[in-house]
Amino acid sequence: MTVKAVERLSDKHVLLRLTDEKPLPAMRPGQFVEVRVDGSPATFLRRPISINFVDREANELWLMVAMVGDGTRRLGSLQAGDVLNCVLPLGNGFLAASEAVLPAPLRKALLVGGGVGVAPLLYLGATLKSQGVEVTFLLGGRSRKDVLELDLFNKYGRVCVTTEDGTLGEQGFVTNHSVLAEPFDRLFTCGPTPMMKAVARYAKEAGVGCEASLENMMACGLGACLCCVEKTTEGNLCVCKDGPVFDVRQLLW
Repeated sequence: MTVKAVERLSDKHVLLRLTDEKPLPAMRPGQFVEVRVDGSPATFLRRPISINFVDREANELWLMVAMVGDGTRRLGSLQAGDVLNCVLPLGNGFLAASEAVLPAPLRKALLVGGGVGVAPLLYLGATLKSQGVEVTFLLGGRSRKDVLELDLFNKYGRVCVTTEDGTLGEQGFVTNHSVLAEPFDRLFTCGPTPMMKAVARYAKEAGVGCEASLENMMACGLGACLCCVEKTTEGNLCVCKDGPVFDVRQLLW
């Protein structure tokens, strides 16, 4: 794919807007891309990156990259016109956004994300809104600089924010936000594992269905290397092939 634009979201995050001369394939919220990193002698394996958004009119795929190592820093240094080798789409996405008929009832959905885990929730929120669902985003970060793409999230639903230092929104963790006092038909979450476990506990106590997008370390993206295995009620499953999205009732949390 060709890099159409690179936008800096923070000092640690960039948004890659990719395009191709052919129409992009069908992609569901929650699926991901395995990206080859060229020009980095220390990076041998592809990097798995969540699909942040798909703009069909512009034929663009958006990837949010957190620059935390040699490989992702190399991706962050790409410029418009560069070519990126991608394998996509991979994995299974969020069930509710992939079904022609939504699970009933699904009128109000809460999408909870932390850090770079907010990435797949933008495309999910846009898809749910197009299906007539009332979307609320609950986004968390350590400080205001860690809460990304707020202007875009606001296009698709109500946005609630928590920051640990109180510089934006309510102070604390996402599971402390006052919006959780409201009723929702279904929860969706992606982010650090402790956060997702806390969201899953809240969903269980509230009697609400919840889907979580896991961020286990993935190498092949195809279920061959087995480095991303997660213990579930159905035995050991590969997050890359059987997930990355799971109903939290499947997880041994």
